[in-house]
Amino acid sequence: MNVPDDVEDLLRQLAPQVLGMLARRWGDFDAAEDAVQEALLAAAQRWSADGVPAQPRGWLLQTASRRMVDRWRSDVARRSRELHAATEPASGGAAQDDDTLTVLFLCCHPVLTPPSAIALTLRAVGGLTTAEIARAFLVPEPTMAQRISRAKQRVAGERFSMPAPDEHPARLRSVLRVLYLMFNEGYTSSAGSDLTRADLSDEAIRIARLLYAAEDDAEVAGLLALMLLTDARRPARTDESGAPVPLADQDRSRWDRPRIAEGTALLDAAFGRATVGEYQLQAAIAAIHDRAPTADATDWSQILALYGLLERMTGNPVVTLNRAVAAAMVDGPAAGLAILDGVDDALPRVDQLRAYLHERAGETDLALAHYRRAAGRAINVAERRYLEAQVARLS
Repeated sequence: MNVPDDVEDLLRQLAPQVLGMLARRWGDFDAAEDAVQEALLAAAQRWSADGVPAQPRGWLLQTASRRMVDRWRSDVARRSRELHAATEPASGGAAQDDDTLTVLFLCCHPVLTPPSAIALTLRAVGGLTTAEIARAFLVPEPTMAQRISRAKQRVAGERFSMPAPDEHPARLRSVLRVLYLMFNEGYTSSAGSDLTRADLSDEAIRIARLLYAAEDDAEVAGLLALMLLTDARRPARTDESGAPVPLADQDRSRWDRPRIAEGTALLDAAFGRATVGEYQLQAAIAAIHDRAPTADATDWSQILALYGLLERMTGNPVVTLNRAVAAAMVDGPAAGLAILDGVDDALPRVDQLRAYLHERAGETDLALAHYRRAAGRAINVAERRYLEAQVARLS
Protein backbone atom coordinates (compact mmCIF):
# COMPACT_ATOMS: atom_id res chain seq x y z
CA MET A 1 0.00 0.00 0.00
CA ASN A 2 1.38 3.40 -1.05
CA VAL A 3 0.94 5.91 1.77
CA PRO A 4 1.50 9.62 0.98
CA ASP A 5 4.53 11.08 2.72
CA ASP A 6 2.50 13.68 4.61
CA VAL A 7 0.17 10.99 5.96
CA GLU A 8 3.10 8.75 6.95
CA ASP A 9 4.85 11.65 8.73
CA LEU A 10 1.66 12.54 10.62
CA LEU A 11 1.10 8.95 11.71
CA ARG A 12 4.66 8.68 13.03
CA GLN A 13 4.18 11.90 14.98
CA LEU A 14 0.86 10.82 16.48
CA ALA A 15 1.70 7.16 17.22
CA PRO A 16 3.55 7.69 20.55
CA GLN A 17 1.07 10.34 21.64
CA VAL A 18 -1.91 8.01 21.24
CA LEU A 19 0.02 5.11 22.75
CA GLY A 20 0.81 7.23 25.80
CA MET A 21 -2.86 8.15 26.24
CA LEU A 22 -4.01 4.52 26.04
CA ALA A 23 -1.23 3.15 28.26
CA ARG A 24 -1.89 5.78 30.90
CA ARG A 25 -5.67 5.22 30.80
CA TRP A 26 -5.72 1.41 30.67
CA GLY A 27 -2.48 0.59 32.48
CA ASP A 28 -1.53 -2.06 29.90
CA PHE A 29 1.35 -1.01 27.64
CA ASP A 30 1.44 -4.31 25.72
CA ALA A 31 -2.24 -4.29 24.74
CA ALA A 32 -2.20 -0.54 24.08
CA GLU A 33 0.75 -0.86 21.72
CA ASP A 34 -0.97 -3.61 19.72
CA ALA A 35 -4.17 -1.54 19.52
CA VAL A 36 -2.27 1.51 18.29
CA GLN A 37 -0.55 -0.52 15.59
CA GLU A 38 -3.92 -1.76 14.35
CA ALA A 39 -5.26 1.80 14.39
CA LEU A 40 -2.24 3.04 12.43
CA LEU A 41 -2.78 0.43 9.73
CA ALA A 42 -6.45 1.36 9.50
CA ALA A 43 -5.60 5.07 9.33
CA ALA A 44 -2.97 4.56 6.64
CA GLN A 45 -5.55 2.84 4.46
CA ARG A 46 -8.47 5.18 5.20
CA TRP A 47 -6.58 8.49 5.15
CA SER A 48 -4.70 7.65 1.97
CA ALA A 49 -8.04 7.18 0.20
CA ASP A 50 -10.31 9.73 1.93
CA GLY A 51 -7.90 12.31 3.28
CA VAL A 52 -6.82 13.17 6.82
CA PRO A 53 -9.77 13.81 9.21
CA ALA A 54 -10.18 17.13 10.96
CA GLN A 55 -9.09 15.62 14.31
CA PRO A 56 -6.51 12.97 13.36
CA ARG A 57 -5.34 12.27 16.91
CA GLY A 58 -8.92 11.88 18.10
CA TRP A 59 -9.62 9.53 15.19
CA LEU A 60 -6.65 7.35 16.09
CA LEU A 61 -7.48 7.41 19.79
CA GLN A 62 -11.09 6.40 19.18
CA THR A 63 -10.11 3.62 16.78
CA ALA A 64 -7.42 2.26 19.10
CA SER A 65 -9.78 2.49 22.09
CA ARG A 66 -12.34 0.38 20.26
CA ARG A 67 -9.64 -2.22 19.65
CA MET A 68 -8.86 -2.19 23.36
CA VAL A 69 -12.52 -2.62 24.29
CA ASP A 70 -12.87 -5.53 21.88
CA ARG A 71 -9.84 -7.22 23.43
CA TRP A 72 -10.92 -6.70 27.01
CA ARG A 73 -14.51 -7.83 26.51
CA SER A 74 -13.27 -11.40 26.29
CA ASP A 75 -11.79 -11.21 29.79
CA VAL A 76 -14.60 -11.48 32.34
CA ALA A 77 -12.31 -10.66 35.24
CA ARG A 78 -11.60 -7.24 33.78
CA ARG A 79 -15.14 -6.15 32.97
CA SER A 80 -15.30 -3.56 35.71
CA ARG A 81 -12.01 -2.03 34.61
CA GLU A 82 -13.12 -2.06 30.98
CA LEU A 83 -16.31 -0.21 31.88
CA HIS A 84 -14.36 2.45 33.76
CA ALA A 85 -11.85 2.98 30.95
CA ALA A 86 -14.43 2.88 28.15
CA THR A 87 -16.61 5.51 29.81
CA GLU A 88 -13.74 7.88 30.75
CA PRO A 89 -13.98 11.00 28.53
CA ALA A 90 -11.39 11.05 25.74
CA SER A 91 -10.85 14.74 26.35
CA GLY A 92 -9.82 14.24 29.98
CA GLY A 93 -6.90 16.35 31.16
CA ALA A 94 -4.12 13.76 31.22
CA ALA A 95 -5.26 12.19 27.97
CA GLN A 96 -4.43 15.39 26.10
CA ASP A 97 -0.82 15.42 27.26
CA ASP A 98 1.86 14.43 24.77
CA ASP A 99 3.38 11.28 26.27
CA THR A 100 5.91 10.80 23.47
CA LEU A 101 8.91 11.18 25.79
CA THR A 102 7.37 8.89 28.41
CA VAL A 103 6.94 6.20 25.75
CA LEU A 104 10.52 6.80 24.54
CA PHE A 105 12.02 6.44 28.01
CA LEU A 106 10.01 3.26 28.60
CA CYS A 107 11.12 1.73 25.28
CA CYS A 108 14.77 2.49 26.11
CA HIS A 109 14.53 1.02 29.61
CA PRO A 110 17.86 -0.38 30.90
CA VAL A 111 16.28 -3.83 31.45
CA LEU A 112 16.16 -4.26 27.65
CA THR A 113 19.05 -5.27 25.44
CA PRO A 114 20.02 -2.64 22.84
CA PRO A 115 18.55 -4.62 19.87
CA SER A 116 15.25 -5.08 21.73
CA ALA A 117 15.14 -1.44 22.79
CA ILE A 118 15.77 -0.26 19.23
CA ALA A 119 13.06 -2.52 17.82
CA LEU A 120 10.52 -1.47 20.45
CA THR A 121 11.38 2.21 19.95
CA LEU A 122 10.95 1.96 16.19
CA ARG A 123 7.55 0.36 16.64
CA ALA A 124 6.15 2.39 19.55
CA VAL A 125 7.74 5.79 18.90
CA GLY A 126 8.50 5.51 15.20
CA GLY A 127 5.18 3.94 14.24
CA LEU A 128 6.86 1.35 12.00
CA THR A 129 5.19 -2.00 11.49
CA THR A 130 6.84 -5.23 12.56
CA ALA A 131 7.35 -6.13 8.89
CA GLU A 132 9.17 -2.83 8.23
CA ILE A 133 11.44 -3.29 11.24
CA ALA A 134 12.17 -6.90 10.24
CA ARG A 135 13.19 -5.77 6.76
CA ALA A 136 15.43 -3.10 8.23
CA PHE A 137 17.27 -5.64 10.39
CA LEU A 138 17.29 -8.36 7.73
CA VAL A 139 15.46 -10.91 9.90
CA PRO A 140 12.21 -12.84 9.30
CA GLU A 141 9.06 -11.06 10.46
CA PRO A 142 8.16 -13.79 13.04
CA THR A 143 11.61 -13.38 14.58
CA MET A 144 11.17 -9.63 14.93
CA ALA A 145 7.60 -10.07 16.24
CA GLN A 146 8.93 -12.35 18.97
CA ARG A 147 11.69 -9.88 19.85
CA ILE A 148 9.22 -7.02 20.17
CA SER A 149 6.77 -9.16 22.15
CA ARG A 150 9.46 -10.13 24.64
CA ALA A 151 10.53 -6.49 24.98
CA LYS A 152 6.98 -5.43 25.77
CA GLN A 153 6.70 -8.17 28.36
CA ARG A 154 9.92 -7.01 30.02
CA VAL A 155 8.65 -3.44 30.46
CA ALA A 156 5.03 -4.40 31.19
CA GLY A 157 5.50 -4.10 34.94
CA GLU A 158 7.35 -0.77 34.80
CA ARG A 159 5.62 2.42 35.92
CA PHE A 160 4.27 4.39 32.96
CA SER A 161 5.68 7.78 33.82
CA MET A 162 8.80 9.83 33.28
CA PRO A 163 11.72 8.78 35.50
CA ALA A 164 12.01 10.40 38.92
CA PRO A 165 14.52 13.29 39.11
CA ASP A 166 17.18 11.09 40.72
CA GLU A 167 16.70 8.43 38.01
CA HIS A 168 16.45 10.80 35.08
CA PRO A 169 20.18 11.27 34.21
CA ALA A 170 20.84 7.52 34.05
CA ARG A 171 17.68 6.85 32.04
CA LEU A 172 18.51 9.70 29.67
CA ARG A 173 21.93 8.14 29.03
CA SER A 174 20.16 4.90 28.15
CA VAL A 175 17.90 6.73 25.67
CA LEU A 176 20.88 8.46 24.06
CA ARG A 177 22.72 5.15 23.74
CA VAL A 178 19.76 3.49 21.99
CA LEU A 179 19.36 6.40 19.56
CA TYR A 180 23.12 6.38 18.88
CA LEU A 181 23.08 2.66 18.10
CA MET A 182 19.95 3.05 15.96
CA PHE A 183 21.62 5.78 13.91
CA ASN A 184 24.81 3.78 13.44
CA GLU A 185 22.84 0.68 12.44
CA GLY A 186 21.30 2.66 9.61
CA TYR A 187 24.31 4.76 8.64
CA THR A 188 26.86 1.97 8.44
CA SER A 189 24.50 0.00 6.21
CA SER A 190 23.73 2.93 3.90
CA ALA A 191 26.91 2.17 1.99
CA GLY A 192 25.59 -1.33 1.31
CA SER A 193 22.89 -2.64 -0.96
CA ASP A 194 19.97 -2.51 1.47
CA LEU A 195 18.52 1.00 1.31
CA THR A 196 15.79 0.19 3.85
CA ARG A 197 18.28 0.06 6.69
CA ALA A 198 19.47 3.59 5.90
CA ASP A 199 15.99 4.75 6.96
CA LEU A 200 16.94 3.80 10.53
CA SER A 201 19.33 6.76 10.67
CA ASP A 202 16.57 9.09 9.46
CA GLU A 203 14.26 7.80 12.19
CA ALA A 204 16.98 8.19 14.83
CA ILE A 205 17.45 11.83 13.79
CA ARG A 206 13.69 12.45 13.90
CA ILE A 207 13.38 11.03 17.43
CA ALA A 208 16.53 12.87 18.56
CA ARG A 209 14.91 16.12 17.42
CA LEU A 210 11.89 15.35 19.62
CA LEU A 211 14.19 14.68 22.57
CA TYR A 212 16.22 17.86 21.95
CA ALA A 213 13.05 19.96 21.87
CA ALA A 214 12.10 18.70 25.35
CA GLU A 215 15.44 18.20 27.13
CA ASP A 216 17.74 21.08 28.08
CA ASP A 217 20.82 18.87 27.99
CA ALA A 218 24.16 19.47 26.27
CA GLU A 219 24.70 15.79 25.47
CA VAL A 220 21.30 15.58 23.76
CA ALA A 221 22.40 18.51 21.62
CA GLY A 222 25.75 16.81 21.06
CA LEU A 223 24.15 13.58 19.88
CA LEU A 224 21.81 15.37 17.48
CA ALA A 225 24.73 17.41 16.16
CA LEU A 226 26.79 14.24 15.67
CA MET A 227 23.98 12.60 13.72
CA LEU A 228 23.48 15.63 11.47
CA LEU A 229 27.20 16.19 10.82
CA THR A 230 27.75 12.52 10.02
CA ASP A 231 24.60 12.03 7.96
CA ALA A 232 25.43 15.12 5.89
CA ARG A 233 28.08 13.04 4.09
CA ARG A 234 25.68 10.26 3.13
CA PRO A 235 25.11 11.47 -0.49
CA ALA A 236 28.83 11.06 -1.22
CA ARG A 237 29.48 7.80 0.64
CA THR A 238 28.88 5.55 -2.36
CA ASP A 239 29.63 5.70 -6.06
CA GLU A 240 27.20 4.95 -8.90
CA SER A 241 27.67 1.21 -8.43
CA GLY A 242 26.94 1.42 -4.70
CA ALA A 243 30.55 0.80 -3.64
CA PRO A 244 31.73 2.72 -0.55
CA VAL A 245 33.87 5.82 -1.13
CA PRO A 246 36.54 6.59 1.53
CA LEU A 247 36.17 9.94 3.28
CA ALA A 248 39.32 11.36 1.69
CA ASP A 249 38.00 10.58 -1.81
CA GLN A 250 34.44 11.83 -1.38
CA ASP A 251 33.06 14.65 -3.50
CA ARG A 252 32.53 17.26 -0.82
CA SER A 253 30.29 19.32 -3.07
CA ARG A 254 27.68 16.59 -2.57
CA TRP A 255 27.67 16.95 1.21
CA ASP A 256 24.49 18.39 2.72
CA ARG A 257 25.63 21.92 3.68
CA PRO A 258 22.39 23.02 5.45
CA ARG A 259 22.61 19.91 7.63
CA ILE A 260 26.26 20.68 8.40
CA ALA A 261 25.35 24.26 9.34
CA GLU A 262 22.59 23.02 11.65
CA GLY A 263 24.89 20.50 13.30
CA THR A 264 27.74 22.94 13.90
CA ALA A 265 25.33 25.54 15.33
CA LEU A 266 23.97 22.95 17.78
CA LEU A 267 27.48 21.94 18.78
CA ASP A 268 28.71 25.51 19.27
CA ALA A 269 25.72 26.24 21.50
CA ALA A 270 26.27 23.06 23.54
CA PHE A 271 29.94 23.67 24.34
CA GLY A 272 30.45 25.58 27.55
CA ARG A 273 27.00 24.78 28.98
CA ALA A 274 28.16 21.77 30.99
CA THR A 275 30.92 19.21 31.26
CA VAL A 276 31.76 18.01 27.77
CA GLY A 277 30.52 14.46 27.13
CA GLU A 278 31.35 11.75 24.63
CA TYR A 279 28.70 12.73 22.07
CA GLN A 280 29.90 16.33 22.03
CA LEU A 281 33.48 15.14 21.48
CA GLN A 282 32.42 12.88 18.62
CA ALA A 283 30.42 15.73 17.11
CA ALA A 284 33.45 18.02 17.38
CA ILE A 285 35.53 15.50 15.43
CA ALA A 286 32.81 15.20 12.78
CA ALA A 287 32.65 19.00 12.54
CA ILE A 288 36.40 19.24 11.85
CA HIS A 289 36.00 16.84 8.93
CA ASP A 290 32.93 18.64 7.61
CA ARG A 291 34.46 22.10 7.85
CA ALA A 292 37.62 21.14 5.94
CA PRO A 293 37.29 22.26 2.29
CA THR A 294 39.53 19.38 1.19
CA ALA A 295 40.85 16.19 2.74
CA ASP A 296 44.37 17.66 2.84
CA ALA A 297 43.09 20.66 4.81
CA THR A 298 41.79 18.48 7.67
CA ASP A 299 43.23 19.44 11.07
CA TRP A 300 44.40 15.95 12.04
CA SER A 301 46.38 17.20 15.06
CA GLN A 302 43.18 18.50 16.65
CA ILE A 303 41.36 15.28 15.75
CA LEU A 304 44.12 13.22 17.35
CA ALA A 305 43.86 15.25 20.56
CA LEU A 306 40.07 14.85 20.66
CA TYR A 307 40.30 11.09 20.12
CA GLY A 308 42.78 10.92 22.99
CA LEU A 309 40.24 12.62 25.27
CA LEU A 310 37.44 10.41 24.01
CA GLU A 311 39.48 7.24 24.52
CA ARG A 312 40.26 8.17 28.13
CA MET A 313 36.62 9.00 28.73
CA THR A 314 35.06 5.86 27.22
CA GLY A 315 37.74 3.15 26.98
CA ASN A 316 36.03 2.15 23.73
CA PRO A 317 38.31 0.06 21.45
CA VAL A 318 36.60 1.48 18.34
CA VAL A 319 37.79 4.92 19.46
CA THR A 320 41.29 3.45 19.64
CA LEU A 321 41.01 2.40 15.98
CA ASN A 322 40.06 5.92 15.02
CA ARG A 323 42.91 7.35 17.10
CA ALA A 324 45.28 5.08 15.18
CA VAL A 325 44.10 6.64 11.91
CA ALA A 326 44.60 10.13 13.29
CA ALA A 327 48.06 9.24 14.61
CA ALA A 328 49.03 7.89 11.20
CA MET A 329 47.91 11.12 9.54
CA VAL A 330 49.93 13.21 12.00
CA ASP A 331 53.05 11.11 12.67
CA GLY A 332 53.08 8.56 9.84
CA PRO A 333 51.73 5.01 9.36
CA ALA A 334 54.18 3.46 11.82
CA ALA A 335 52.58 5.47 14.63
CA GLY A 336 49.14 4.18 13.70
CA LEU A 337 50.35 0.58 13.46
CA ALA A 338 51.98 0.86 16.89
CA ILE A 339 48.60 1.78 18.38
CA LEU A 340 46.95 -1.16 16.62
CA ASP A 341 49.42 -3.58 18.23
CA GLY A 342 47.35 -3.39 21.40
CA VAL A 343 43.96 -3.81 19.69
CA ASP A 344 41.90 -7.02 19.54
CA ASP A 345 42.10 -8.44 15.99
CA ALA A 346 38.46 -9.54 16.27
CA LEU A 347 37.23 -5.94 16.10
CA PRO A 348 35.34 -5.04 12.90
CA ARG A 349 37.46 -3.38 10.18
CA VAL A 350 40.74 -3.72 12.08
CA ASP A 351 42.21 -5.74 9.19
CA GLN A 352 41.12 -3.13 6.69
CA LEU A 353 42.83 -0.44 8.74
CA ARG A 354 46.02 -2.48 9.09
CA ALA A 355 46.02 -3.03 5.32
CA TYR A 356 45.63 0.70 4.66
CA LEU A 357 48.46 1.65 7.01
CA HIS A 358 50.80 -1.05 5.70
CA GLU A 359 50.14 0.15 2.15
CA ARG A 360 50.93 3.73 3.16
CA ALA A 361 54.16 2.44 4.68
CA GLY A 362 55.07 0.74 1.39
CA GLU A 363 54.64 -2.77 2.82
CA THR A 364 52.59 -4.18 -0.03
CA ASP A 365 52.73 -7.86 0.92
CA LEU A 366 51.43 -7.18 4.43
CA ALA A 367 48.77 -4.84 3.06
CA LEU A 368 47.62 -7.50 0.59
CA ALA A 369 47.35 -10.15 3.30
CA HIS A 370 45.21 -7.90 5.51
CA TYR A 371 43.00 -6.78 2.63
CA ARG A 372 42.30 -10.44 1.84
CA ARG A 373 41.46 -11.19 5.44
CA ALA A 374 39.25 -8.11 5.65
CA ALA A 375 37.38 -9.12 2.49
CA GLY A 376 36.59 -12.47 4.06
CA ARG A 377 35.09 -10.74 7.10
CA ALA A 378 33.14 -7.99 5.27
CA ILE A 379 29.70 -7.22 6.70
CA ASN A 380 27.95 -6.51 3.39
CA VAL A 381 28.33 -7.13 -0.32
CA ALA A 382 29.40 -3.60 -1.22
CA GLU A 383 32.17 -3.60 1.38
CA ARG A 384 33.40 -7.01 0.26
CA ARG A 385 33.54 -5.86 -3.36
CA TYR A 386 35.49 -2.78 -2.37
CA LEU A 387 38.05 -4.84 -0.44
CA GLU A 388 38.34 -7.39 -3.23
CA ALA A 389 39.05 -4.52 -5.59
CA GLN A 390 41.94 -3.44 -3.30
CA VAL A 391 43.29 -7.00 -3.40
CA ALA A 392 43.11 -7.01 -7.20
CA ARG A 393 44.80 -3.62 -7.39
CA LEU A 394 47.73 -4.66 -5.20
CA SER A 395 48.00 -8.07 -6.83
